[in-house]
Amino acid sequence: MSAPAESEITRLLRDVAAGDPKKAAELLPLVYAELRALARAHMAREKPGRTLQATELVHEAWLRVVGASDPGWNGRAHFFGAAAQAMRRILVEQARRRARIKHGGGRERADPEEVELVPATEAASPTDVIAVEEALTRLEREDERKGRIVELRYFAGLTVEETAQALGVSVGTIEREWRFIRAWLREELGGQASRDPD
Repeated sequence: MSAPAESEITRLLRDVAAGDPKKAAELLPLVYAELRALARAHMAREKPGRTLQATELVHEAWLRVVGASDPGWNGRAHFFGAAAQAMRRILVEQARRRARIKHGGGRERADPEEVELVPATEAASPTDVIAVEEALTRLEREDERKGRIVELRYFAGLTVEETAQALGVSVGTIEREWRFIRAWLREELGGQASRDPD
């Protein structure tokens, strides 16, 4: 994205965060392609037969992110992080609904040997998504940045470099913390189920 377009996005984000609803209409066309790519990455992880489509995920996430009473965005990276988090929550809600329907109201725990922490470009079952979400919630309570790393890597499908840029830290920091996170998640999920993403 060119610098003028990026500064325009930043300006519009500030205006929308300040409560100017007209600016949201100007912002959407500028960020829609990136939101759609983010949604496609999320949807690529879903098993066949899903009911939610990428366009619906973008629209639902847009309503949640822009409709927040005080979004408090600190720029473009923060906005897209909020969008990734909204998409994560939507997909987890959907996974929980599917698990309730599939198991008649009950839900089996994921087999730790089958749950893999992979980038968002690979398929995950509803049980996998829920197991990782529960572990992520515990991790976020212990270390917010590590939780954000999992959110950006696993749910948003960002690379190490993109994650470092979004969080304003070095690639080396992300690589170190990602190794720790994977080991921690293996322990939390009770198995040897994680493998390195690209």
